[in-house]
Order: sequence, then structure tokens, then C-alpha cells
Amino acid sequence: MTIRAAFSRRQFIRGAAAAGALVALHPFSARASANQAHLRIMETTDLHVHVFPYDYYADKPNDTMGLARTASIIDSIRAEATNAILVDNGDFLQGNPMGDYIAYERGMKEGDVHPVIKAMNTLGYDCSTLGNHEFNYGLDFMFKVLDGANFPFVCANLTKGTLASNPRQDDLFLKPYVIVDRKVMDGEGNEHVVKVGLIGFVPPQIMNWDSKHLEGKAMARDIVKAAKAWVPQMREEGADIVVALSHSGVGPAQYEENLENASLLVAGIDGVDAIVTGHSHLDFPGPKFAGIEGVDNDKGLLNGKPAVMGGFWGSHLGLIDLMLERDGKSWRVIDSSSEARPIFERVERETKPLVESKAEVEEAVRADHEATLEYVRTAVGKTSAPLHSYFALVADDPSVQIVAQAQTWYISQMIKDTAYMDLPVLSAAAPFKAGGRGGPDYYTDVPAGDVAIKHVADLYLYPNTVQAVKVTGADVKEWLEMSAGIFNQVTPGEADQPLINDSFPSYNFDVIDGVTYKIDLSQPTKYDPKGELLNPEASRIVELQFNGEPIDPDAEFVVATNNYRAGGGGNFPGITPDKVIFQAPDTNRDVIVRYIVEQGTINPSADANWTFKPLEGTSVTFQTGPKGERFAGDVAGVSITPAGEGDEGFAIYRIGL
Repeated sequence: MTIRAAFSRRQFIRGAAAAGALVALHPFSARASANQAHLRIMETTDLHVHVFPYDYYADKPNDTMGLARTASIIDSIRAEATNAILVDNGDFLQGNPMGDYIAYERGMKEGDVHPVIKAMNTLGYDCSTLGNHEFNYGLDFMFKVLDGANFPFVCANLTKGTLASNPRQDDLFLKPYVIVDRKVMDGEGNEHVVKVGLIGFVPPQIMNWDSKHLEGKAMARDIVKAAKAWVPQMREEGADIVVALSHSGVGPAQYEENLENASLLVAGIDGVDAIVTGHSHLDFPGPKFAGIEGVDNDKGLLNGKPAVMGGFWGSHLGLIDLMLERDGKSWRVIDSSSEARPIFERVERETKPLVESKAEVEEAVRADHEATLEYVRTAVGKTSAPLHSYFALVADDPSVQIVAQAQTWYISQMIKDTAYMDLPVLSAAAPFKAGGRGGPDYYTDVPAGDVAIKHVADLYLYPNTVQAVKVTGADVKEWLEMSAGIFNQVTPGEADQPLINDSFPSYNFDVIDGVTYKIDLSQPTKYDPKGELLNPEASRIVELQFNGEPIDPDAEFVVATNNYRAGGGGNFPGITPDKVIFQAPDTNRDVIVRYIVEQGTINPSADANWTFKPLEGTSVTFQTGPKGERFAGDVAGVSITPAGEGDEGFAIYRIGL
């Protein structure tokens, strides 16, 4: 396949329509000749139940999210060219309180249609694949939801139990692919039928992340192996064009077994013409993909194939434009362009919507939206002080502390009559809402007073379940060494060095409550963000103590955590499924609610059980939301002061070490 220069949105031209009005046309539509046609592929991905432009955690409208807003772009793109396909790339079912309300409170009775499916049905999707979060509520719930869709779901690597010796013999839950007939108009006005094959993939890591739902019921095959098996069959069945719906990030250029992020490799498979990606909550083409092997960020290509990633929560619509040419009896791609078209822009520190909501989408889900609002506003207790996460990555934090305390409270009860009852209980918790890709407003911010369900969901975003692992003191140290990888190494005596490694996810920054420790930033990180050993001799965790004494490397502890971490999520050293001693039927959020109900009023003061080792004459800087300024000062023993404006609406703060 030959890929020529791509066109940007700014290169649109105008052509005269038959009625005499001017209609915006893409250059491919304008220049197509006989036996050439322009086909558009539109993608949503990682919607996470965000239909309304509304933040249920903050209980206020939000212009950065919502399929109802993305829908307006879909309408405009369909107007620019008549030949278009709309697909979803997965992770639509879980991710905000509406998803939890339907799954845990209202349920799905026979004939019910899930609100996100109602919205998608309104827009006329052609196909969707599954993301990893579709499995968070279990297989039965997922398939009840899928039953309400007016469009097919495909997944080529999810099997009913064991893996066959040949992927084509796998007993799959869903069709691996569909082939849809799409009528296209060539440059001379002649109508043709193009057979478009759509094949889907989910990360194999679902078997770890949702083992409690999937163990003994399902298996996930390597994405690349599944693609190499099924794509030739799609061609054999007459697919002119093959589009991969890959709920998987871009990832490495070299193959490894069961990669979580395998889209770059899928794009390189013979027979794949285009690929829509997701999972990473990024927009491609975009600046975060510059300089990656196998990626042409300017033209929107992965391994030479047109590709797109449409952000998350409806923030962007992914768009691939293909110029097709009839070659004998088949079609081939001769040119392409890609873009992730946004629903908003940031002007200085303000968010400006670029589109309005599509009324039909909002109306389809309005009753569910109102019921969700009533659900999230239900009070469960009180807090004597604010709960916020503006400084959760740089100081012991009350929003993380309350999660850790609830987990300790719960696990201590669960093991009191077991063989582990005499072991000390520690608790590992991480900040989930800590800015990053979510933007400068993506922080927990709960005022003193009533604590409602929306606040608990804000403290703990995911429907993880509580688990406990038995580990040694040595394991605790390595656990913390891995967490400390979020910080850059600094040079003692230098001022204003950047503190945070932006490639390290905040949900992997575990703070362990029940021990005390300092982090020596002058030391190199021991592990990289993927848990690979970088510097075996490095030791950032110093003065690690339990009950005021240096921790015994051989001592045994129970650590309360979640199913993601206990199942190997984040690849933390020594934290493997065989260490699990307790798997709770309760979600972490349910435990937090029950803890607050029992306490009545919580007192979320951080106990400063961790801090940075002093480095004379040294200061570091980090970015957080500008609304955090009212909490700056002495924060759990860390001196935090404003230091100016940051990027994309963030604010810069300084820590003197």
C-alpha cells in the first residue's frame, strides 16, 4: 500500500452541491476520479459511560466530555462526505457514577437498554469492540447490555475457556469480525459497493484485572496472534478493506507475548488497511506520539497504515479519511489522512466548547441522568475537614489516607478469625484523580460537611474489589521502591528541578499506611514505570520503620489493597497472585461507604507517615490544579508554595527540600 501526503482539516475546500448551496468537502471527495472514492471512518473510544457533558463527581456541567457533544461532530463529518462508517473502540460500560448506578442499584432486567447503548443506538453505530472495563461488572451483566445494541460487537481474542491450537478454532464469545457493505460514490457519480471488514481486540490483561469474573469462564488470546489468524480469512471472505478496532495502545515496535499495547504491531500485519486505537486515553495524531519508532505522527500512520486514537470520555472524535481506488475487482487505499477532532479547546485557563450537545442523544438518556444525580447526591456521613488530591503525589494526603484507613478497618475484621489474625495489617492506596491527562480540574475536591456517594466515587474511581496479600518486610520495601519511580532523580543543591515523571501513572503511586519512610530523591529510581529493574543497587526508600523500629525484612505483614494490584497490575516486584490470602466480595468503594457510615464523621488528617529526605539547598517543582493554592503551605510536613503558571491550565508549585 502506498501512502502519499496526508491532508489536514484546514485543507478542506468547498464544492458546489446540486442544489446550488455550498457544502464543505474533504479534498479526497473533491478530487476523486472514476473508480476512486472517499471513505470516512469515525471512531469513539473510552467513553466510560460519559453521555452528558456532566461531571457527576463534581456535580456540575463539564464541557470536556460527553458523547452528546461528540455526536455534533459526527453529524458535521457525515455532511462533509456521504460515505462514512461509525465505530466504537470499547470501554463504554464503566467509568462514572451512571455506570455504577445501573450496575449496582438499578440493575438490568430483560428488555432494559443501558443508557450508553441508548445513546449509541441514537447515533447509528456500525460496529463496536470490547474494552477491558466492559468486564468490570461480570460477563452476565455485560451480555445483557450488549443485547440492547442495534449494532454488532466483535472480538477476535476472547474465548469461552481454553485456547485452541489454531486461533480460528477458538470458541469465541462474539464474532471475531463482521464485513459490512458500504455504498460509495466515485468521482464521476457512479455507485459502487465496498466490503469493509471490521475486527476487534481486547487486552489479554483482562484475565488479571478481572480474574474474579473471568477465571474458569474465559480466556484472552494474544492480540497479534489472533489478528494474524483472522485477517487472512476476512480477505478470503471478500473484504476489500480491513479496519482493526484495537482497544490497545500503541506500544513497542518489537513483538512480545500478550502485549497490553499492541496496536503498532497490529497495524503492521499484512491485510490490515487501517486501525482505530484507544485504551491509553490519548489523542493520535498528537504531540505525545512524536519520535516513537514506527509512528508517523505528522501523517497519522502506524507502521505505514492510517490510524487514529480519539481521546477519552468523548473528548475527541477519531477520524480516518481513506482515498480508495478500484484495482480490478477489489479496492485499495492510495492515500489517507487522520485526526482526532476535539469537542473543546483551552484558552489560557478557560475551557471553551467547540460544539453543542446533540439534543436527541441527551433526551434518550435524560431519565437515567436524573436518576444518577439523585443517586450520587445521597449523603452517607460527614467529614470534619476538606478531602482533596491536589498534592497527593507530593505529600501524605487525606484523600488517600481515608481510603487506606477504610481498607485497614475492613481487612482487620475479615482476618480476625483466620490464620493471619496475628499479623499486622498495612494498607496500600494510590491517588486516582491527580490531574495528568484529565486536565487541571481532574482532582478530588470535597469540602468539609456532608459526604455523599458522589464524593466516595470521587475518592475511588474504579469498581475494584478489596483483596489482601501476605508479604515480607523486604516486599514492602520493594513495593515502595516501585512507587517511588514516579519521581525524577534530582541533583542536591540545585533549584527548581522537575519532580514528577509524567510517564508514571498516578494509580501506581501506592502509599503504604502503617509504616513510616522517607524518599531519597538524590538516588536513581530502582524500577521503570513498567516494573522492570533499572538500577539494582538503588535505594530511594530510607528510614523505613514499623512501630518506630527499622522494618525486619523477614517479618510478615498483611497488606490491604485491590484486585488490580494483587492480581499483578502495574507489575510491582514481588506482588503476585500467589500472595493473595483474601478476596473480598465487596468493592473498595462499598468499603469506604460502610467505613464512613460507621464513623459518622471522619477526620481526614494525613499522618505524614512518608515524606522526602531533606537535601540542603535543593528545591523541586511540580504541576497541579490552580484551585489547590488555597491548600498550599505546610502540607503534612512538606513546604509547598506557588511558583507561577504551568502548561494547559495547570499551576506550578515549589517544594523546598
